Amino acid sequence: MAACVRWRTDGGIARIALSNPGKFNAMSCAMWHELRQVCEALAQRQDLRVVVVAGEGGHFCAGGDIAEYGAFRFDTDSLRDFHENLVWGGLSALLALELPLVAQIEGNCMGAGVEIASCCDIRVAGQSARFGAPIAKLGFPMAPREAELVARELGLATARQMLLEAAVLDAPTLLARGFLHTVLPDADVCAEVHRRAQHMAQLAPQAARQNKQTLRALASGLGVAALLPSAYDYADSAEHREGIGAFLAKRPPRF
Repeated sequence: MAACVRWRTDGGIARIALSNPGKFNAMSCAMWHELRQVCEALAQRQDLRVVVVAGEGGHFCAGGDIAEYGAFRFDTDSLRDFHENLVWGGLSALLALELPLVAQIEGNCMGAGVEIASCCDIRVAGQSARFGAPIAKLGFPMAPREAELVARELGLATARQMLLEAAVLDAPTLLARGFLHTVLPDADVCAEVHRRAQHMAQLAPQAARQNKQTLRALASGLGVAALLPSAYDYADSAEHREGIGAFLAKRPPRF
């Protein structure tokens, strides 16, 4: 079966599945392109509330598909195009989604897998999940935009350990360091992600999109000044009135 990025939707929840059988879902060039296309398609769907990102076959993503590297890594222009357009195109499309993103992390989460997980808002992992970016063993550094993303989410100390020591860390360690939100027995991960996604899908979608805009501005370091002119335009929205009205009426809101 060819490597691909699949997606499906169900009840306001979209599920992106990374698939590269036999390679622990390592990202091929085609998969980076497909990831961008999937995210751009999901961005147009006003009916969606939450996106789950997962790998198939018990692993999240083991990094890049090294079998393809000989075709482009040894030329400066093609290497730049790979990282700045193909890889960053997929990652930036994930980051641009104004929907809550939940990472379902099982098994290997290496290199590109850590980068994709770093784009997600909530990260749930199995007890046996392993994290790292041991690319120093392959003779190359992490690309600057990708390193900025990973360092921001992992923390500089952990990013240094992964990149300079080629360290592979376990899920409890990354839970303690704040990268993960929950670590569970492997068999419970899928059900927990589904439970969280269903819960989040019941919350106010307009508020989630606006919160994502604010959080993206904070993460970029640009601040929120650009958001202020329209920050309170939701005042007379149906969603705002429903949330307050439901609370006062002591009933669940219907968003």
